[in-house]
Amino acid sequence: MSNLKRTKLAEGVHFNSVSDNRFKTMLIEANFVMPLSAETASANALLVYVLSRSCREYPTYRALCKKLSSLYGAELSAASGKSGDRQLLTLTLTGIDDRYALDGESIAEQLSSLLCSVIFEPNLNGSAFLQAETDQERRQLLDDIDSEFNDKRVYAIGQMIKNMCSDEVFGIKRYGTAEQVKSLTPEDLYAAWQNVLRTAQLEIMYVGDSEPDKALSVFAEAFSGIEREPHKVETEVIAKAENVKRITDEMDVSQSKLVMGFRGERALPDKKAYASQLMAAVLGGTATSKLFCNVREKQSLCYYCAARYDKTKGIMIIDSGVEGENIEKLERGIMKEIGDLKNGEITDFELEATKLAVINSYYSSNDTVRGIDTWYMNRIFEGEIKSIEEMAERVNAVTKEEIIEAAKLLTLDTVYVLKNK
Repeated sequence: MSNLKRTKLAEGVHFNSVSDNRFKTMLIEANFVMPLSAETASANALLVYVLSRSCREYPTYRALCKKLSSLYGAELSAASGKSGDRQLLTLTLTGIDDRYALDGESIAEQLSSLLCSVIFEPNLNGSAFLQAETDQERRQLLDDIDSEFNDKRVYAIGQMIKNMCSDEVFGIKRYGTAEQVKSLTPEDLYAAWQNVLRTAQLEIMYVGDSEPDKALSVFAEAFSGIEREPHKVETEVIAKAENVKRITDEMDVSQSKLVMGFRGERALPDKKAYASQLMAAVLGGTATSKLFCNVREKQSLCYYCAARYDKTKGIMIIDSGVEGENIEKLERGIMKEIGDLKNGEITDFELEATKLAVINSYYSSNDTVRGIDTWYMNRIFEGEIKSIEEMAERVNAVTKEEIIEAAKLLTLDTVYVLKNK
């Protein structure tokens, strides 16, 4: 049974806490969940990084860092991401657990107050954020976007998704576009901030050994006087591909990339999506998978070949690194393995080894405070809060017939190739 405690603080605002005495540190995190939109994605992404630089009480980055240092070296970080058709904006504070603080002070209470200051009392210039801080974080975000372009595996997967979901919200990147990021003004960020406070779903997470009551009280008071109109987000799922899109880009690359996108028909809240996820792991998610053992090791057609199923969106992505002359052979080899799986060619060893690898990955996520946070936030976003033991039971219950059934639902939608000029 899950040991997560969940409390509603306001409309669309929940406080979640997990008690664990194995660690000397705690984590307090605010996750804003917004509809992913081409109009707002860039402003939201830049906003969360600007918020992490200062607040009214600590109006410079140096002052904020000094405050964090005084709290036994606490750390504040920001991140933007996406899950299905949702954009996620995250502010995270980590610090020592209360039981290690001197003189009985509550670090949890102080970190919660600081996080509320960052969220609700940013460093403003009238109805705008500071120009200098906006420019600084804009440069950093643009550097991050460039780094994705420079990592050709990440770039190729992104291009495949962009083309496969060109008419869907899912095709929008977590940060929108570089052009939008460049055009944002401090006034734009202020408008985005007000919109986030009013319309975002908010999931607050507390992981530590000390009682979460003091942290909960801080957040409850902070949200007590705010009028909110939170937006619910549902992810569009297209069950089948009508035809196959083929896109080829040429660049100066030493290793070509082949990325294939499949519609899998199943997505949450359909519980059968978990069988589809395990099917992708059998196909190409572990060191005993069909793609690894047959396509990479036996046939030597690629440098790597991995498959993963997005059960929020209902799509499977297979990506690989390959020599240019082997691209067509590799595609045929991948399709053969999928065909074999559809025809029931799966051994007991393949299924049991995959289950063991998946379950081991579950348990390894429980080894850090941040891993525990990630585990439960993923369960919240999936709409079903389960412990690792409960999820392991679900994996073990999947049968060979369910794997085959899931494979039969796959239809190829998009093939993206990035090769040398």
